[in-house]
Amino acid sequence: MTSTSPIILWFRRDLRLGDHPALTEACASGRPVVPLFIHDEVVAGQGAAPRFRLGLSVASLRDALAGKGSRLILRQGRALDVLRAIIKETGATTVYWSRLYDPDAKARDTDVKSALTDDGLEAKSFAGHLLFEPWSVETQTGGFYKVYTPMWKAVRDRDLPDTLPAPAQIPAPNRWPASDKLDDWQMGADMRRGHDVVLAHCTVGESAARHRLSAFMAHRIATYKTARDIPGVEGTSGLSENLTYGEISSLACWHAGQRALHDGKGDAEVFLRELVWREFAYHLIHHTPRIVSDNWREEWDAFPWNTDERRAEVLAWKQGRTGIRFVDAAMRELQVTGKMHNRGRMIVASYLTKHLMCHWKIGLAWFEDQLIDWDPANNALGWQWSAGSGPDATPYFRVFNPVTQLDKFDKDRDFVKAWLAEDYENPSKTALSFYNAIPLHWNLSPDDTYPDPVVTPEAGRKAALDAYQNRDF
Repeated sequence: MTSTSPIILWFRRDLRLGDHPALTEACASGRPVVPLFIHDEVVAGQGAAPRFRLGLSVASLRDALAGKGSRLILRQGRALDVLRAIIKETGATTVYWSRLYDPDAKARDTDVKSALTDDGLEAKSFAGHLLFEPWSVETQTGGFYKVYTPMWKAVRDRDLPDTLPAPAQIPAPNRWPASDKLDDWQMGADMRRGHDVVLAHCTVGESAARHRLSAFMAHRIATYKTARDIPGVEGTSGLSENLTYGEISSLACWHAGQRALHDGKGDAEVFLRELVWREFAYHLIHHTPRIVSDNWREEWDAFPWNTDERRAEVLAWKQGRTGIRFVDAAMRELQVTGKMHNRGRMIVASYLTKHLMCHWKIGLAWFEDQLIDWDPANNALGWQWSAGSGPDATPYFRVFNPVTQLDKFDKDRDFVKAWLAEDYENPSKTALSFYNAIPLHWNLSPDDTYPDPVVTPEAGRKAALDAYQNRDF
Protein backbone atom coordinates (compact mmCIF):
# COMPACT_ATOMS: atom_id res chain seq x y z
CA MET A 1 0.00 0.00 0.00
CA THR A 2 1.29 3.49 -0.82
CA SER A 3 0.14 6.86 0.48
CA THR A 4 -1.08 7.75 -3.01
CA SER A 5 -2.98 4.58 -3.88
CA PRO A 6 -6.73 5.19 -4.13
CA ILE A 7 -9.32 3.94 -1.67
CA ILE A 8 -12.46 2.50 -3.22
CA LEU A 9 -15.49 3.48 -1.16
CA TRP A 10 -18.23 0.97 -1.92
CA PHE A 11 -21.62 2.58 -1.22
CA ARG A 12 -24.60 0.30 -0.56
CA ARG A 13 -27.32 1.36 1.95
CA ASP A 14 -25.33 4.33 3.23
CA LEU A 15 -26.16 6.81 0.49
CA ARG A 16 -25.16 10.04 2.23
CA LEU A 17 -22.07 12.18 2.87
CA GLY A 18 -22.71 13.25 6.47
CA ASP A 19 -22.22 10.95 9.46
CA HIS A 20 -20.49 8.39 7.29
CA PRO A 21 -17.56 6.79 9.19
CA ALA A 22 -16.12 4.98 6.16
CA LEU A 23 -16.16 8.15 4.04
CA THR A 24 -14.72 10.23 6.87
CA GLU A 25 -11.77 7.88 7.37
CA ALA A 26 -11.15 7.59 3.65
CA CYS A 27 -11.01 11.36 3.24
CA ALA A 28 -8.86 11.80 6.35
CA SER A 29 -6.22 9.51 4.84
CA GLY A 30 -5.40 12.11 2.22
CA ARG A 31 -5.46 9.42 -0.43
CA PRO A 32 -7.66 9.63 -3.54
CA VAL A 33 -11.17 8.29 -2.99
CA VAL A 34 -13.14 6.48 -5.70
CA PRO A 35 -16.84 6.30 -4.72
CA LEU A 36 -18.49 3.24 -6.24
CA PHE A 37 -22.00 1.82 -6.42
CA ILE A 38 -22.46 -1.70 -7.79
CA HIS A 39 -25.70 -3.01 -9.25
CA ASP A 40 -24.82 -6.50 -8.06
CA GLU A 41 -26.53 -9.77 -7.27
CA VAL A 42 -28.08 -8.41 -4.07
CA VAL A 43 -29.49 -5.31 -5.78
CA ALA A 44 -30.79 -7.36 -8.69
CA GLY A 45 -32.67 -9.62 -6.27
CA GLN A 46 -34.74 -6.81 -4.79
CA GLY A 47 -38.41 -6.26 -5.58
CA ALA A 48 -39.77 -3.67 -8.00
CA ALA A 49 -40.46 -0.81 -5.58
CA PRO A 50 -37.28 -1.11 -3.48
CA ARG A 51 -35.08 -1.26 -6.58
CA PHE A 52 -36.90 1.73 -8.10
CA ARG A 53 -36.48 3.79 -4.93
CA LEU A 54 -32.85 2.72 -4.57
CA GLY A 55 -32.19 4.09 -8.05
CA LEU A 56 -33.52 7.49 -6.98
CA SER A 57 -31.24 7.48 -3.96
CA VAL A 58 -28.22 6.55 -6.06
CA ALA A 59 -28.98 9.47 -8.40
CA SER A 60 -29.19 11.84 -5.43
CA LEU A 61 -25.84 10.62 -4.06
CA ARG A 62 -24.28 10.99 -7.52
CA ASP A 63 -25.34 14.63 -7.61
CA ALA A 64 -24.15 15.29 -4.05
CA LEU A 65 -20.72 13.87 -4.83
CA ALA A 66 -20.50 15.98 -7.97
CA GLY A 67 -21.13 19.01 -5.77
CA LYS A 68 -17.99 18.07 -3.84
CA GLY A 69 -15.91 17.74 -6.99
CA SER A 70 -16.10 13.95 -6.85
CA ARG A 71 -17.94 11.30 -8.85
CA LEU A 72 -19.99 8.18 -8.22
CA ILE A 73 -18.74 5.36 -10.41
CA LEU A 74 -21.53 2.99 -11.44
CA ARG A 75 -20.88 -0.60 -12.46
CA GLN A 76 -23.08 -3.65 -12.92
CA GLY A 77 -22.14 -7.25 -12.21
CA ARG A 78 -21.09 -9.61 -9.45
CA ALA A 79 -19.68 -7.52 -6.62
CA LEU A 80 -16.30 -9.24 -6.37
CA ASP A 81 -15.76 -9.17 -10.13
CA VAL A 82 -16.57 -5.45 -10.31
CA LEU A 83 -14.32 -4.60 -7.37
CA ARG A 84 -11.39 -6.50 -8.85
CA ALA A 85 -11.88 -4.72 -12.17
CA ILE A 86 -11.97 -1.28 -10.54
CA ILE A 87 -8.92 -2.15 -8.44
CA LYS A 88 -7.01 -3.09 -11.59
CA GLU A 89 -8.09 0.06 -13.41
CA THR A 90 -7.25 2.47 -10.60
CA GLY A 91 -4.36 0.84 -8.78
CA ALA A 92 -6.39 0.94 -5.57
CA THR A 93 -5.09 -1.12 -2.66
CA THR A 94 -7.96 -0.55 -0.22
CA VAL A 95 -11.73 -1.04 -0.24
CA TYR A 96 -13.99 0.45 2.45
CA TRP A 97 -17.69 -0.18 3.02
CA SER A 98 -20.38 0.17 5.68
CA ARG A 99 -21.56 -3.07 7.26
CA LEU A 100 -24.92 -4.69 6.52
CA TYR A 101 -26.51 -7.51 8.50
CA ASP A 102 -29.11 -9.38 6.45
CA PRO A 103 -28.11 -12.89 5.30
CA ASP A 104 -27.68 -12.09 1.60
CA ALA A 105 -25.52 -9.02 2.22
CA LYS A 106 -23.46 -10.77 4.92
CA ALA A 107 -22.75 -13.75 2.67
CA ARG A 108 -21.66 -11.46 -0.18
CA ASP A 109 -19.50 -9.28 2.06
CA THR A 110 -17.83 -12.23 3.78
CA ASP A 111 -16.85 -13.68 0.41
CA VAL A 112 -15.64 -10.30 -0.86
CA LYS A 113 -13.52 -9.57 2.20
CA SER A 114 -11.95 -13.02 2.14
CA ALA A 115 -11.14 -12.85 -1.57
CA LEU A 116 -9.71 -9.32 -1.47
CA THR A 117 -7.60 -10.17 1.57
CA ASP A 118 -6.26 -13.22 -0.27
CA ASP A 119 -5.40 -10.85 -3.13
CA GLY A 120 -3.18 -8.91 -0.71
CA LEU A 121 -5.53 -5.92 -0.43
CA GLU A 122 -7.02 -4.15 2.56
CA ALA A 123 -10.77 -4.73 2.86
CA LYS A 124 -12.28 -2.86 5.81
CA SER A 125 -15.89 -2.61 6.96
CA PHE A 126 -17.29 0.16 9.15
CA ALA A 127 -20.30 0.74 11.36
CA GLY A 128 -22.89 3.27 10.29
CA HIS A 129 -26.14 1.45 9.53
CA LEU A 130 -27.22 1.00 13.16
CA LEU A 131 -26.93 2.67 16.56
CA PHE A 132 -25.39 -0.42 18.14
CA GLU A 133 -23.53 -3.27 16.50
CA PRO A 134 -25.68 -6.39 17.09
CA TRP A 135 -22.91 -8.26 18.89
CA SER A 136 -22.37 -5.34 21.31
CA VAL A 137 -25.79 -5.75 22.97
CA GLU A 138 -26.02 -8.78 25.26
CA THR A 139 -28.22 -10.01 28.06
CA GLN A 140 -26.76 -10.38 31.54
CA THR A 141 -26.09 -14.05 30.80
CA GLY A 142 -24.26 -13.22 27.59
CA GLY A 143 -26.92 -14.16 25.06
CA PHE A 144 -28.91 -12.07 22.62
CA TYR A 145 -32.24 -10.43 23.35
CA LYS A 146 -35.35 -12.26 22.20
CA VAL A 147 -37.79 -9.76 23.72
CA TYR A 148 -37.81 -6.08 22.85
CA THR A 149 -38.49 -4.33 26.18
CA PRO A 150 -35.44 -5.71 28.05
CA MET A 151 -33.27 -4.69 25.09
CA TRP A 152 -34.71 -1.18 25.17
CA LYS A 153 -33.93 -0.89 28.87
CA ALA A 154 -30.39 -2.15 28.26
CA VAL A 155 -29.52 0.44 25.58
CA ARG A 156 -31.64 3.51 26.27
CA ASP A 157 -29.04 5.19 28.50
CA ARG A 158 -25.95 4.28 26.50
CA ASP A 159 -23.67 7.10 25.45
CA LEU A 160 -23.41 7.32 21.70
CA PRO A 161 -20.85 9.25 19.65
CA ASP A 162 -21.67 12.54 18.00
CA THR A 163 -22.55 12.55 14.34
CA LEU A 164 -19.77 13.21 11.86
CA PRO A 165 -19.89 16.19 9.49
CA ALA A 166 -19.76 15.68 5.77
CA PRO A 167 -16.20 16.06 4.47
CA ALA A 168 -15.31 19.49 3.18
CA GLN A 169 -13.68 17.88 0.17
CA ILE A 170 -13.22 14.40 -1.24
CA PRO A 171 -9.76 13.80 -2.74
CA ALA A 172 -10.10 12.77 -6.37
CA PRO A 173 -7.91 10.35 -8.33
CA ASN A 174 -5.77 11.63 -11.20
CA ARG A 175 -7.83 9.59 -13.61
CA TRP A 176 -11.40 8.39 -13.15
CA PRO A 177 -12.46 4.91 -14.24
CA ALA A 178 -15.33 4.61 -16.69
CA SER A 179 -18.86 4.56 -15.31
CA ASP A 180 -22.17 3.12 -16.46
CA LYS A 181 -25.08 5.48 -17.00
CA LEU A 182 -27.72 5.11 -14.30
CA ASP A 183 -30.57 5.47 -16.79
CA ASP A 184 -29.29 2.43 -18.66
CA TRP A 185 -29.94 0.27 -15.61
CA GLN A 186 -33.69 0.97 -15.78
CA MET A 187 -34.06 0.40 -12.04
CA GLY A 188 -37.67 1.57 -12.09
CA ALA A 189 -38.79 -0.41 -15.13
CA ASP A 190 -40.64 -3.08 -13.16
CA MET A 191 -42.89 -0.40 -11.62
CA ARG A 192 -44.58 -0.08 -15.00
CA ARG A 193 -47.76 2.05 -14.69
CA GLY A 194 -47.11 2.75 -11.04
CA HIS A 195 -43.77 4.48 -11.62
CA ASP A 196 -44.94 8.08 -11.87
CA VAL A 197 -47.73 7.63 -9.33
CA VAL A 198 -45.38 6.38 -6.61
CA LEU A 199 -42.62 8.81 -7.61
CA ALA A 200 -44.83 11.73 -6.55
CA HIS A 201 -44.82 10.35 -2.99
CA CYS A 202 -41.04 9.86 -2.64
CA THR A 203 -38.84 12.13 -0.54
CA VAL A 204 -35.35 11.46 -1.82
CA GLY A 205 -31.83 12.20 -0.70
CA GLU A 206 -29.79 13.37 2.25
CA SER A 207 -30.88 17.01 2.17
CA ALA A 208 -34.57 16.09 1.99
CA ALA A 209 -34.14 13.55 4.80
CA ARG A 210 -32.53 16.10 7.11
CA HIS A 211 -35.30 18.59 6.35
CA ARG A 212 -37.89 15.90 7.09
CA LEU A 213 -36.26 15.15 10.45
CA SER A 214 -36.11 18.85 11.36
CA ALA A 215 -39.74 19.42 10.43
CA PHE A 216 -40.84 16.44 12.47
CA MET A 217 -38.92 17.59 15.53
CA ALA A 218 -40.26 21.12 15.18
CA HIS A 219 -43.93 20.37 14.54
CA ARG A 220 -44.99 16.78 15.31
CA ILE A 221 -42.76 15.18 17.92
CA ALA A 222 -44.77 16.70 20.80
CA THR A 223 -47.88 14.74 19.80
CA TYR A 224 -46.14 11.67 18.40
CA LYS A 225 -47.33 9.15 20.99
CA THR A 226 -50.99 9.57 20.01
CA ALA A 227 -50.80 10.89 16.45
CA ARG A 228 -48.56 8.08 15.17
CA ASP A 229 -51.49 5.65 15.54
CA ILE A 230 -53.89 7.73 13.45
CA PRO A 231 -53.43 6.80 9.78
CA GLY A 232 -55.53 9.71 8.52
CA VAL A 233 -53.16 12.39 9.83
CA GLU A 234 -49.49 13.16 9.27
CA GLY A 235 -48.36 12.02 12.68
CA THR A 236 -45.20 10.01 12.02
CA SER A 237 -41.70 11.08 11.02
CA GLY A 238 -41.84 9.41 7.59
CA LEU A 239 -38.13 8.66 7.98
CA SER A 240 -38.33 4.91 7.35
CA GLU A 241 -37.94 5.64 3.64
CA ASN A 242 -34.71 7.56 4.21
CA LEU A 243 -33.29 5.25 6.87
CA THR A 244 -33.75 2.33 4.49
CA TYR A 245 -31.22 3.73 2.03
CA GLY A 246 -29.01 5.42 4.59
CA GLU A 247 -29.91 8.91 3.35
CA ILE A 248 -29.88 9.81 7.02
CA SER A 249 -28.23 7.92 9.85
CA SER A 250 -30.06 6.40 12.77
CA LEU A 251 -27.55 8.22 14.96
CA ALA A 252 -28.70 11.61 13.62
CA CYS A 253 -32.30 10.64 14.39
CA TRP A 254 -31.34 9.43 17.88
CA HIS A 255 -29.57 12.65 18.83
CA ALA A 256 -32.46 14.75 17.49
CA GLY A 257 -34.88 12.69 19.59
CA GLN A 258 -32.70 13.06 22.67
CA ARG A 259 -32.56 16.84 22.23
CA ALA A 260 -36.36 16.94 21.95
CA LEU A 261 -36.68 14.82 25.09
CA HIS A 262 -34.35 17.11 27.02
CA ASP A 263 -36.39 20.08 25.80
CA GLY A 264 -39.42 18.64 27.58
CA LYS A 265 -41.13 16.91 24.66
CA GLY A 266 -41.99 13.67 26.44
CA ASP A 267 -43.34 11.94 23.33
CA ALA A 268 -39.78 11.92 21.99
CA GLU A 269 -39.13 8.83 24.10
CA VAL A 270 -41.67 6.93 22.00
CA PHE A 271 -39.75 7.97 18.89
CA LEU A 272 -36.49 6.75 20.47
CA ARG A 273 -38.17 3.45 21.28
CA GLU A 274 -39.16 3.07 17.62
CA LEU A 275 -35.53 3.56 16.60
CA VAL A 276 -34.54 0.79 19.02
CA TRP A 277 -37.30 -1.45 17.61
CA ARG A 278 -35.43 -1.13 14.30
CA GLU A 279 -32.25 -2.08 16.15
CA PHE A 280 -34.06 -5.06 17.67
CA ALA A 281 -34.99 -6.28 14.18
CA TYR A 282 -31.33 -6.17 13.13
CA HIS A 283 -30.22 -7.71 16.41
CA LEU A 284 -32.45 -10.66 15.57
CA ILE A 285 -31.55 -10.93 11.90
CA HIS A 286 -27.87 -11.03 12.88
CA HIS A 287 -28.25 -13.69 15.56
CA THR A 288 -31.06 -15.71 13.96
CA PRO A 289 -30.95 -15.13 10.18
CA ARG A 290 -33.66 -17.77 9.70
CA ILE A 291 -36.19 -15.07 10.63
CA VAL A 292 -36.25 -13.91 6.99
CA SER A 293 -37.26 -17.29 5.58
CA ASP A 294 -38.55 -19.64 8.30
CA ASN A 295 -40.75 -19.56 11.36
CA TRP A 296 -38.66 -18.08 14.15
CA ARG A 297 -40.63 -20.26 16.55
CA GLU A 298 -40.06 -23.71 15.09
CA GLU A 299 -43.21 -25.06 16.73
CA TRP A 300 -45.15 -23.18 14.05
CA ASP A 301 -43.67 -25.28 11.24
CA ALA A 302 -46.60 -27.70 11.33
CA PHE A 303 -49.30 -25.00 11.47
CA PRO A 304 -51.76 -25.46 8.56
CA TRP A 305 -51.50 -22.05 6.92
CA ASN A 306 -52.76 -21.64 3.38
CA THR A 307 -49.73 -21.33 1.09
CA ASP A 308 -51.39 -21.00 -2.35
CA GLU A 309 -50.98 -17.42 -3.57
CA ARG A 310 -53.45 -18.07 -6.40
CA ARG A 311 -56.39 -18.25 -4.03
CA ALA A 312 -59.09 -15.66 -4.75
CA GLU A 313 -58.93 -14.22 -1.25
CA VAL A 314 -55.17 -13.57 -1.59
CA LEU A 315 -55.75 -11.63 -4.81
CA ALA A 316 -58.56 -9.68 -3.11
CA TRP A 317 -56.13 -8.82 -0.30
CA LYS A 318 -53.46 -7.62 -2.72
CA GLN A 319 -55.99 -5.57 -4.68
CA GLY A 320 -57.56 -3.90 -1.65
CA ARG A 321 -60.87 -5.64 -2.40
CA THR A 322 -61.45 -7.71 0.75
CA GLY A 323 -64.58 -5.79 1.70
CA ILE A 324 -62.90 -4.73 4.95
CA ARG A 325 -62.37 -0.99 4.69
CA PHE A 326 -59.33 -0.62 6.94
CA VAL A 327 -57.53 -3.44 5.12
CA ASP A 328 -58.47 -2.18 1.68
CA ALA A 329 -57.57 1.46 2.36
CA ALA A 330 -54.14 0.43 3.62
CA MET A 331 -53.49 -1.88 0.68
CA ARG A 332 -54.41 0.88 -1.77
CA GLU A 333 -52.21 3.36 0.08
CA LEU A 334 -49.38 0.90 -0.59
CA GLN A 335 -50.07 0.83 -4.34
CA VAL A 336 -50.13 4.63 -4.62
CA THR A 337 -47.35 5.71 -2.24
CA GLY A 338 -45.15 2.65 -1.90
CA LYS A 339 -45.61 3.00 1.86
CA MET A 340 -48.16 1.99 4.46
CA HIS A 341 -48.98 3.47 7.84
CA ASN A 342 -47.75 1.26 10.68
CA ARG A 343 -51.25 0.75 12.09
CA GLY A 344 -52.35 -0.33 8.63
CA ARG A 345 -49.45 -2.79 8.41
CA MET A 346 -50.57 -4.49 11.60
CA ILE A 347 -54.17 -4.70 10.41
CA VAL A 348 -53.46 -6.06 6.92
CA ALA A 349 -50.94 -8.57 8.29
CA SER A 350 -53.33 -9.78 10.95
CA TYR A 351 -56.15 -10.11 8.41
CA LEU A 352 -54.01 -12.12 5.98
CA THR A 353 -52.46 -14.47 8.53
CA LYS A 354 -55.40 -14.88 10.89
CA HIS A 355 -58.71 -14.08 9.22
CA LEU A 356 -57.60 -15.59 5.89
CA MET A 357 -55.24 -18.12 7.54
CA CYS A 358 -52.59 -17.47 4.87
CA HIS A 359 -48.88 -17.95 5.46
CA TRP A 360 -46.97 -14.86 6.50
CA LYS A 361 -44.48 -15.53 3.69
CA ILE A 362 -47.14 -14.45 1.17
CA GLY A 363 -47.40 -11.05 2.82
CA LEU A 364 -43.65 -10.81 3.34
CA ALA A 365 -43.03 -11.32 -0.39
CA TRP A 366 -45.75 -8.85 -1.43
CA PHE A 367 -44.34 -6.12 0.80
CA GLU A 368 -40.83 -6.89 -0.45
CA ASP A 369 -42.02 -6.09 -3.95
CA GLN A 370 -44.25 -3.11 -3.16
CA LEU A 371 -42.61 -1.06 -0.37
CA ILE A 372 -40.24 1.78 -1.19
CA ASP A 373 -39.13 1.64 2.45
CA TRP A 374 -38.64 -2.14 2.36
CA ASP A 375 -36.15 -3.23 4.97
CA PRO A 376 -35.22 -6.92 5.22
CA ALA A 377 -35.04 -7.02 9.02
CA ASN A 378 -38.11 -4.94 9.80
CA ASN A 379 -40.21 -6.65 7.15
CA ALA A 380 -39.39 -10.10 8.51
CA LEU A 381 -39.90 -9.15 12.15
CA GLY A 382 -43.15 -7.31 11.39
CA TRP A 383 -44.73 -10.22 9.57
CA GLN A 384 -43.68 -12.85 12.08
CA TRP A 385 -44.76 -10.60 14.97
CA SER A 386 -48.20 -10.25 13.42
CA ALA A 387 -48.54 -13.94 12.58
CA GLY A 388 -47.47 -15.03 16.08
CA SER A 389 -44.56 -17.12 14.82
CA GLY A 390 -41.83 -14.65 15.69
CA PRO A 391 -39.94 -13.38 18.72
CA ASP A 392 -41.65 -10.96 21.07
CA ALA A 393 -44.77 -11.64 19.00
CA THR A 394 -48.31 -10.53 19.50
CA PRO A 395 -49.99 -13.51 21.19
CA TYR A 396 -51.19 -15.91 18.52
CA PHE A 397 -54.69 -15.83 19.97
CA ARG A 398 -54.93 -12.02 19.63
CA VAL A 399 -56.84 -11.35 16.43
CA PHE A 400 -57.26 -7.69 15.57
CA ASN A 401 -60.83 -6.77 14.64
CA PRO A 402 -60.31 -4.48 11.62
CA VAL A 403 -63.75 -2.90 12.01
CA THR A 404 -63.37 -1.86 15.65
CA GLN A 405 -59.78 -0.82 14.89
CA LEU A 406 -61.13 1.50 12.20
CA ASP A 407 -63.66 2.97 14.64
CA LYS A 408 -60.86 3.58 17.11
CA PHE A 409 -58.16 4.97 14.84
CA ASP A 410 -60.11 6.47 11.93
CA LYS A 411 -63.22 7.76 13.67
CA ASP A 412 -64.01 10.39 11.04
CA ARG A 413 -63.02 8.07 8.19
CA ASP A 414 -60.34 10.44 6.91
CA PHE A 415 -58.10 7.52 6.02
CA VAL A 416 -60.87 5.60 4.28
CA LYS A 417 -61.96 8.68 2.32
CA ALA A 418 -58.39 9.20 1.16
CA TRP A 419 -58.05 5.72 -0.36
CA LEU A 420 -61.44 4.17 -1.20
CA ALA A 421 -63.28 5.49 -4.26
CA GLU A 422 -66.32 3.24 -4.42
CA ASP A 423 -68.01 4.61 -1.30
CA TYR A 424 -68.08 8.24 -2.44
CA GLU A 425 -69.78 10.26 -5.15
CA ASN A 426 -66.71 12.51 -5.52
CA PRO A 427 -63.72 10.32 -4.67
CA SER A 428 -60.50 11.91 -3.51
CA LYS A 429 -57.56 12.42 -5.85
CA THR A 430 -55.51 9.85 -3.95
CA ALA A 431 -58.30 7.28 -4.12
CA LEU A 432 -58.56 7.74 -7.90
CA SER A 433 -54.79 7.57 -8.38
CA PHE A 434 -54.94 3.96 -7.22
CA TYR A 435 -56.48 3.03 -10.57
CA ASN A 436 -53.57 4.67 -12.41
CA ALA A 437 -51.01 2.69 -10.42
CA ILE A 438 -52.35 -0.86 -10.53
CA PRO A 439 -51.80 -3.44 -13.30
CA LEU A 440 -54.27 -3.13 -16.16
CA HIS A 441 -55.07 -6.83 -16.01
CA TRP A 442 -56.67 -6.30 -12.59
CA ASN A 443 -59.47 -4.64 -14.56
CA LEU A 444 -60.64 -2.46 -11.64
CA SER A 445 -62.59 0.79 -11.89
CA PRO A 446 -63.77 3.42 -9.37
CA ASP A 447 -67.25 2.69 -10.70
CA ASP A 448 -67.12 -0.84 -9.33
CA THR A 449 -69.39 -1.71 -6.42
CA TYR A 450 -67.52 -2.04 -3.16
CA PRO A 451 -67.30 -5.78 -2.36
CA ASP A 452 -68.85 -7.72 0.47
CA PRO A 453 -66.28 -9.07 2.97
CA VAL A 454 -64.24 -12.03 1.78
CA VAL A 455 -64.24 -13.11 5.41
CA THR A 456 -66.08 -11.19 8.11
CA PRO A 457 -64.18 -10.26 11.28
CA GLU A 458 -66.34 -12.61 13.33
CA ALA A 459 -65.97 -15.60 11.02
CA GLY A 460 -62.26 -15.00 10.57
CA ARG A 461 -61.65 -14.77 14.30
CA LYS A 462 -63.56 -17.99 14.94
CA ALA A 463 -61.71 -19.88 12.22
CA ALA A 464 -58.35 -18.68 13.55
CA LEU A 465 -59.11 -19.58 17.16
CA ASP A 466 -60.43 -22.99 16.11
CA ALA A 467 -57.18 -23.64 14.24
CA TYR A 468 -55.09 -22.52 17.21
CA GLN A 469 -57.06 -24.47 19.80
CA ASN A 470 -55.48 -27.84 19.29
CA ARG A 471 -52.00 -26.68 18.37
CA ASP A 472 -49.13 -27.35 20.77
CA PHE A 473 -47.68 -23.88 21.29
